Parts: sequence; structure tokens; C-alpha cells
Amino acid sequence: MRAITEFELIEEGDKILLGISGGKDSIFMAYAMAMMQKRLKKNFQLQALTINPMFSEDFDTERIRGFMEELGIPFASFPVDIAGTIENQGGKDPCYTCAFFRRGAVNRYAKEQGCNKVAYAHHHDDAVETFFMGLLYSGQLHTFTPKTYLDKMDLTVIRPLVYFREAEIREAIQYHGFEPVPSPCPYDGHTIRQKVKDLIQEISQDNPQLYSHLAAAMRQDAIGELWAPAKTRKEMQKQYFSYMYGKQQ
Repeated sequence: MRAITEFELIEEGDKILLGISGGKDSIFMAYAMAMMQKRLKKNFQLQALTINPMFSEDFDTERIRGFMEELGIPFASFPVDIAGTIENQGGKDPCYTCAFFRRGAVNRYAKEQGCNKVAYAHHHDDAVETFFMGLLYSGQLHTFTPKTYLDKMDLTVIRPLVYFREAEIREAIQYHGFEPVPSPCPYDGHTIRQKVKDLIQEISQDNPQLYSHLAAAMRQDAIGELWAPAKTRKEMQKQYFSYMYGKQQ
């Protein structure tokens, strides 16, 4: 409720497509959004979509369908050969490839269905880990935002679980009763994100405040004094000649 209120995630007349993987996070999101639909004084619609990435023949979309029916959320599922695409990527990051093609399929379906918003189940741990990953692996301070407008698609992406910790979502299974569908991803547990997750846990043993400090640092008002952007050779040329030759060139 805080996330919905603070970031204005739900508005009157919204038609929201929920991206459902069948894992604990997206299942809880569907459950929570169904509860919000009953309790909020806003008229909005929900739909759910599961993309089958074709990693395994045992991916159980029917159990997901059954739970969505219990919640009263219209459900659809179709395959996208993400597994085959990754094999042909020549060693590129499989997580990036998977996310790119999955998002593309979800966005296209959302537009076909007349949805104006897409909801993903990223939680607070995801945001902190993404922030730390950006610092360690790209030298940038960034993470995903709770609400993002995609101008090319004319869609708004919302993440209503951004204030939930992962452990809270895991414990919530006792309320909705759905045992998560095992991830079909062969890279699950062997990703850069998992390394960062493990690193946070490891450092937190000596510094219990690490997680809260990372969370605070990803706010825009946390930026302290930083170096100016690096200048190009052209931008430094005049000053360089003044040092070397005592005059501007």
C-alpha cells in the first residue's frame, strides 16, 4: 500500500497486465493485487501472462492458470523460444537475453490486450542487488524505478512489491497457499545477481548495516560529493597547451 501510494502506481481505469513466472514473487504479487482490487476505491482491471521460455518440457503453466482462476484474474500463456535464442547468442549474458525477449513479448501482448500498465514482481532485495551490481560491474549508480514510462510502447511499468523484503514474500506462502513452480532456468543460482546476493550476505556478517546503507544510497538525495565527468582530449586541449607552451592554441 505504501508503494502504491508513494509512487501512484494504480489509477482509475487502469488495465494492468501482471507478468507471472510462477515463482514466489510473481505469485504473491498476483495475490496482493487481487486483494488491492477488492479493497481500493479505484476501478481497475487485472490480467496475467506467463511466458514459457522453453527451457524445460515440465514447466507447469496449468497450475498457475488454476491459481489465477481462484483469484479471478484472466490468464494467458504462450511459449517464446528464449532457450534457443540464448544458445545462439555466442556466450552473451543469458540473463540479459532472457529479460530482453521476455519483456518484449509481455509488452506486445499488453498492447494487444489494450493494457496501459505492466506489473512486475521485483522486490526491495532486487532493487538493492541491482544497485550494487551496477556499481561493481558497470561503474554506474543506478537501479530500476518503482514506476517507469516506456514512451516507445506507451506503457507504464509498475513494481508494487518494491517495499517487500524477499524473506517476507517467502513467508507469505502460508497466506495464499500456492507452492511456487520451480524455476525452469538452467542458470538459476549461477548468475552475477546470485554472486552479488551472496556477497551482500557475506559482508553483512561483519557489517550488519550494509543492506540498509545500500538501500539508502540508491535514493537520489543520497548523492554526495563526486568527481566531475571525465573530460575529452578536445575539451582539455587549450588548457594542455597553456601548461606545455605557456599559451592557448
